[in-house]
Amino acid sequence: MSALGALTNNGTGDWFVGKARRVTLATRSFDKAGDAMAFFTAILNRYKIGDRVSTEDAADLFALIARHDELEEKAGTGIVGFEVNTPPNDVPQFSERCFWIVRSDDSKIDFSIKHCLKAKPYD
Repeated sequence: MSALGALTNNGTGDWFVGKARRVTLATRSFDKAGDAMAFFTAILNRYKIGDRVSTEDAADLFALIARHDELEEKAGTGIVGFEVNTPPNDVPQFSERCFWIVRSDDSKIDFSIKHCLKAKPYD
């Protein structure tokens, strides 16, 4: 593997070495977006369906959700925590679990790790 990044398929069947993209959050930095994805997926898999995320893990999730381009909609009345649960029925089922934001009015809304880690101009 090159120091530039991971071997990637560009959709045409050709493979190339892509440039690694650094992701910096308020709580930590990752040299590659894939490292960030692995870190947050490990958190997701650490909990059972319906479990509330620990305060320590929630700090990293607060930093992650800050990257979401629909943060205001996701935060709603305010974020009081996070839980792990099954994805909503109206979205493609890529996984058996996802993170949910728990709002101050007790409503909940899901969010995607991948969406939060999309490239930003400041990466």
